[in-house]
Amino acid sequence: MQAARVGHRARLWDHNAERAEVMQAERQNARYLPGLDFPQGLAVTGDMGHALEDAEVCVEAVPSTALRSILPELAHSLPRAAPVVCATKGIEVDTLYTMDEILVHGLRPGQPLVTLGGPSFAREVAMGMPTAVVVASRDPVANHAAAEALHGGFFRVYDTDDVVGVELGAALKNVMAIACGVSDGAGLGTNARAALITRGLAEISRVAMKRGANPLTMMGLAGLGDLVLTCTGDLSRNRRVGLGLGKGRSLGEVLDELGQVAEGVVTARSAWQLAQREAVEMPITEQVYAMLYEDKPVGEVLRDLAGRGRRAERG
Repeated sequence: MQAARVGHRARLWDHNAERAEVMQAERQNARYLPGLDFPQGLAVTGDMGHALEDAEVCVEAVPSTALRSILPELAHSLPRAAPVVCATKGIEVDTLYTMDEILVHGLRPGQPLVTLGGPSFAREVAMGMPTAVVVASRDPVANHAAAEALHGGFFRVYDTDDVVGVELGAALKNVMAIACGVSDGAGLGTNARAALITRGLAEISRVAMKRGANPLTMMGLAGLGDLVLTCTGDLSRNRRVGLGLGKGRSLGEVLDELGQVAEGVVTARSAWQLAQREAVEMPITEQVYAMLYEDKPVGEVLRDLAGRGRRAERG
């Protein structure tokens, strides 16, 4: 919607052709963005080949668990010079690939790749509300093209070459949002939430820097910015998962009611695996993993986090 709003011809692809036809006819996404009409320059199709025909920039935003399944058709349909802007956030379980790394392995060699991060709820972007994001690429020409395609109105796009930092900040903040939701759901107060956000940022920074990220990225839009939004905003699906768990509901019940993908549930597993592989201490991640995948009671999770031994803050 943003690309169309700033004057580009844009095509939105949905893997469900029938749903795409309904969206095109109704001129809105009634399932996820009800009440928000599509801009005039946006068309919807269920045919990926048509969606990407003569495309100058492709923005990919499928759930992380579905990314591999679309790669063959995406690779076949993409114009050779079109940058792929990856808006999918996550770390693949077992391979521990970031979404950028999955695209590198699944698309044609040399396809320009860009990662999109930063604090941006889809509904607020669709409403044209003020938003600032960051694009990251090792290819400055592709990065510029992506930024130019999306920048405009109340939507600001910054750029960086720190792909690793943007990828990991975007993925790991969802795990911290679940932790903050649990704390809020259990009624532990705003002091506890602030502590989880701050120490969560420390965890993300440790593992990101171990992987070669610039520490300043963690202080920017893809780090602190995205973390604060996802941990505190009412539109955050991952926070809502945590709220339900903190109130004593089961994960299955919470996800059924949510009816949408909460990337932090999957990322908690891959983040825990990443911490083990990189030998990085990530206690909040460890406790969220134990709660989601080992049925550890919420009360024990909170007790064990609060009862950890004292240490230096910058340790």
